[in-house]
Amino acid sequence: MQAKQSCRSLTRARVVVAAHCIFLFIVIAVGFSAPVNAQDSTHRKILVRVNPEYPDTLRMAQIGGLVRLNVTVTAGGAVTQAEVRGGNPILAEKAQQAVMKWKFAPAAAQTVEEVRISFSPH
Repeated sequence: MQAKQSCRSLTRARVVVAAHCIFLFIVIAVGFSAPVNAQDSTHRKILVRVNPEYPDTLRMAQIGGLVRLNVTVTAGGAVTQAEVRGGNPILAEKAQQAVMKWKFAPAAAQTVEEVRISFSPH
């Protein structure tokens, strides 16, 4: 009976060590910073661009994708609203938070700009 428990403990320990090794391999292979690209279809120049945070859990799980936003910009260049038009809900939230900090070049009137932000785990 004690030998069976000892074997089970050893097997569990091996599984834990293997899981840790796989996790470390993924972290090293993926790297600590994944690229986030903003591809804007804006007509107004972006003066200040803040990159969105890429959640570690999604990056390590290799979950990425494109987030599309309609961004309302005042005549002075401040962002007042970022409406999600498509994309992963978690990534979209991070994209919204970043875009709200962007500053655009001044214009004659308020505009709505289309912004696309790509999250890539590679």
